[in-house]
Amino acid sequence: MKLIQANIKHLRSLKKLSQERFADDLGWTRSMVGAYEEGRSEPPIERLIDLSNYFNIPIDILVRKDLRMAKDTSFIEIGNKRVLFPVTVNEDNEDLIEIIPAKASAGYLSGYDDPEYIEQLQKIKLPFLPTGTHRAFPIKGDSMLPVKDGAFVVAKFVEDINDIKNGKTYIVLTKDDGLVYKRVYSSDDEGVLCLSSDNKSYKPYLVSKENILELWEFTCCINTQEYNEKELKLSSIMTMFQELKVELEMVKQMQ
Repeated sequence: MKLIQANIKHLRSLKKLSQERFADDLGWTRSMVGAYEEGRSEPPIERLIDLSNYFNIPIDILVRKDLRMAKDTSFIEIGNKRVLFPVTVNEDNEDLIEIIPAKASAGYLSGYDDPEYIEQLQKIKLPFLPTGTHRAFPIKGDSMLPVKDGAFVVAKFVEDINDIKNGKTYIVLTKDDGLVYKRVYSSDDEGVLCLSSDNKSYKPYLVSKENILELWEFTCCINTQEYNEKELKLSSIMTMFQELKVELEMVKQMQ
């Protein structure tokens, strides 16, 4: 089965549309939808443009990525576009969080909107998290002391960059710098945010909102400094998460 036929069928089912209603929405015929979903025909470029506009998903994602892992809430709007944002669940239909490994954090800039990259990440459940989509990000350096190098920040995805809480801490993904963990402030220029370190040895700097790809609001910090390097392999970190053998510093302590 080619990805495009599977994706058309799955995306239609997410919207709970019959083939006939789906065809009407697109200005197609029902037989055309059936042919594409069953693999008897492939949509030409003008039909792919129709699909891209209808679902607000780039054509290359439609034809190159397997979207069947996504559920309805996986599509989160960022600006005037939509990117695939897969939310993984366990056998009890409970949302899991993905762990970004420290050694692979540099690759997050190129893989953050790739469902295959996200799918291969290790995942855990932390029952105390508030509602929302979370990920665990590794912290490097000392710019956000007392959060130390080697800690993990669990953060909640922010759908609208304009919903930032002035002075709170966020994981920020930018086109130029990749992942950074900073305290975020609004500025006199509505199109710019100020990113500040808690360690005053580092000067604050301005970032254009257009340069920000993702924003994640701090939920909790998981310190791992009491473990040695061998214990901090990804499998060991997952075990520590699951058994909660680490120090959890909740929002009120950090914000």
